[in-house]
Amino acid sequence: MGTFKIEGGHRLQGDITPQGAKNEALQILCAVLLTPEKVQINNIPDIVDVNKLISLLEDLGVKIQKRGRGAYTFKADDVNLDYLQSDQFKKDGRGLRGSIMLVGPLLARFGKGYIPKPGGDKIGRRRLDTHFEGFINLGAKFRYNKEEYFYGVEAKKLKGAYMLLDEASVTGTANIVMAAVLAEGITTIYNAACEPYLQQLCKMLNRMGAKISGVGSNLLTIEGVDSLGGTEHTMLPDMIEIGSWIGLAAMTKSELTIKNVSWDNLGQIPTVFKKLGISLERRGDDIFIPEHKDGYEIQNYIDGSILTIADAPWPGLTPDLLSIILVVATQAKGEVLIHQKMFESRLFFVDKLIDMGAKIILCDPHRATIMGHDFKSILKATTMVSPDIRAGVSLLIAALSAKGTSTIHNIEQIDRGYENIDERLRAIGAKITRL
Repeated sequence: MGTFKIEGGHRLQGDITPQGAKNEALQILCAVLLTPEKVQINNIPDIVDVNKLISLLEDLGVKIQKRGRGAYTFKADDVNLDYLQSDQFKKDGRGLRGSIMLVGPLLARFGKGYIPKPGGDKIGRRRLDTHFEGFINLGAKFRYNKEEYFYGVEAKKLKGAYMLLDEASVTGTANIVMAAVLAEGITTIYNAACEPYLQQLCKMLNRMGAKISGVGSNLLTIEGVDSLGGTEHTMLPDMIEIGSWIGLAAMTKSELTIKNVSWDNLGQIPTVFKKLGISLERRGDDIFIPEHKDGYEIQNYIDGSILTIADAPWPGLTPDLLSIILVVATQAKGEVLIHQKMFESRLFFVDKLIDMGAKIILCDPHRATIMGHDFKSILKATTMVSPDIRAGVSLLIAALSAKGTSTIHNIEQIDRGYENIDERLRAIGAKITRL
């Protein structure tokens, strides 16, 4: 189990560039299975989860060539479908949440898709019903082996259908879209997710020859085509990482510039941080965060009641940033209620922050009230374990702002989502060592 040792209390300064978007990469990489032609993808983040998926594709028989940093070509002209039934696939697929999105492209192009129950973060239930109900609507037959936790869908030919999704699942929508592009006839998906990463997937598929309309809305119409061709695609910067660096700058009272953030795809993120009292300045496509010498003050609602920050489907706030926002609030002036609606175990890491001296009331598995210190009381260093990607980075930010030397174990969780995070933080002045 890897460990970070962090000497907190230092001001940071300089530029930091966000990596390619993890959540986009997991969708885009699966889409290469939809064509036998070459697909080039740029700005792929060098992180554990993405590298696992690339290895899975290689084991499936996809020809992969590295073209440069973050740039790869993929050619799925000789896919080994027997691998899907192998013990090795059952083991490898289980270790990655994003492996579920292999099913849609495999089903669409080859008439069958299998997946072991995927792993990932321990943040509560993450059901797969939306995915498989969508495939069944398109005419696939579903089967499930309870003993091996192994899912399968099969169809001779998918047929377009109207469907109203039971939830606006991002991965569910992506999976159904990838299945529907090669289905016969027209598919209509209502209550579709419309996150920028899903928009990126749809735009890439359209360049490959798909006919998807309504991109960016919650109503997608897909006219099935016989085949798709190759393309080149460049991924967006990771909005969760951008939010992480905003929170880091505020908590450490540092002056930072976050480069090439794709402002137009950030949605509510800058606005929510401004509600916490954090100053942000747009400089071209960069975010400049000045040194918050006098701290930052949380806004109340117009009637004076306590601010509530909650996650919601796009264009609402992504749930992946609530852990970061919660940590940032611990040093703000004022109070805020954090409402994490989607996952019932994601707020349990707050006990580590309470150990560090934060004033937090965990109301229930979904809500926490934070009373900020206004920097009058600094968090104190401690030893902790990273439970998931986002909580791990939140604890890392807390440690960088704390007095003393902290230790974070199980940093493999952080490495799953953040590329060379210790090297990049040291470049802007952080005292962090990987043990």
